[in-house]
Amino acid sequence: MFDGARVLIVAATTGYQTRSFGEAAAKLGVRLVFATDRCDQIDDPWWDQAVPIRFHDEERSAADIVDAIDGSPVRAVLAVGDRPTVIAARVAETLGLPGNPPAAAHASRNKLASRIVLKASGMAVPWFQAVMAKGDPLALAEIVPYPCVLKPLSMSGSRGVIRADTRDGFVAAFNRVTALLEQPDVRSERDAASDTLMIEAFIPGREYALEGLLDRGMLRTLALFDKPDPLDGPFFEETIYVTPSALRQEDQARVSETVAAAARALGLRHGPVHAEVRVNERGVYVLEVAARPIGGLCSRALRFTDDMSLEELLLRHALGHDVSQVAREPQASGVMMIPIPTRGIYRSVGGVEEARAVAAVDDIRITAKPDQVLVPLPEGKSYLGFIFARGEEAGLVVQALRDAHARLEFKIDREIRLVGRI
Repeated sequence: MFDGARVLIVAATTGYQTRSFGEAAAKLGVRLVFATDRCDQIDDPWWDQAVPIRFHDEERSAADIVDAIDGSPVRAVLAVGDRPTVIAARVAETLGLPGNPPAAAHASRNKLASRIVLKASGMAVPWFQAVMAKGDPLALAEIVPYPCVLKPLSMSGSRGVIRADTRDGFVAAFNRVTALLEQPDVRSERDAASDTLMIEAFIPGREYALEGLLDRGMLRTLALFDKPDPLDGPFFEETIYVTPSALRQEDQARVSETVAAAARALGLRHGPVHAEVRVNERGVYVLEVAARPIGGLCSRALRFTDDMSLEELLLRHALGHDVSQVAREPQASGVMMIPIPTRGIYRSVGGVEEARAVAAVDDIRITAKPDQVLVPLPEGKSYLGFIFARGEEAGLVVQALRDAHARLEFKIDREIRLVGRI
């Protein structure tokens, strides 16, 4: 269909979504070129001819990509995940392709920069303050409002995000987050934001996720997800996304308008956005507007006209195809990110076939591997897997996800903690 057009995908090597982009590319006749954070001393270890880059050196990585594809031009650039967004923006700008300005990509990815921009634009934001990870938690505990939320700037997916309701709780949360920042997997990815925490007032209300597409500055909402499980802390692990939203239409419009205003304030212009918001009686609070699509396997909860996947839609849009008439399927759909219940060694799972037999369940993907060390939030950064469901209405989808989850029996052996291990 696109006659072998080449599209650059800037991604982490461990992302689930790259395979989904590969499937969509094969369907469209598109050739994907990958740039990933991998060892540059081993010759093509995954046999995919990807350009090796380093997320902590964005300017150099963008230049390496441009040099590597010189003579074999690409027609579009897409970022998968938070860390690749600035590199993708730099490459698109250098090549003169549609995308976001690098400064806008940076502001959307950095929690503190995003808060500063949104506050300056007059949008509703909570009280917030940036502090050094080596600061004095006892002194800080005397001046912050309660309840408050501590967030490391360099992490995503609710990792390291903890609510504190008291001074003692604040000190314990601060020490827990700073200990996480010293873990080997975090230190290996250190950048300028890795030594800073953001403290902000807790925002009450229900949380929602918006999946959208920017086209030359205009935002189109593809789906608004409800998060039926309250996210009030002390940790903020997301479990269920379901769409269409149960919000009143006028409130859905307010969410879309607020996210669009936030994207404009940040300077985002073109491509996918994934936004998180809180809604209460005071209005819509934007938690983030990320310049990338929904992560992991969650995109499989979305289907569009003619059974089109989100990845196919994004490839079509990136290549200049008119997708303005593409709409989400009429059925309700949802996904459960199966939470890790306890620290330990994953051994096996039972009850999968029984869970699959639950009415409305569409698919179950167990992504944990035998003998894998499991770490729950706030230190952890993964799930046991994903459950997908579709049905006539959102409430039935949510119940199907819960019923299927209840049938799964995970065997997790308690891990013997070693000195220095989380």
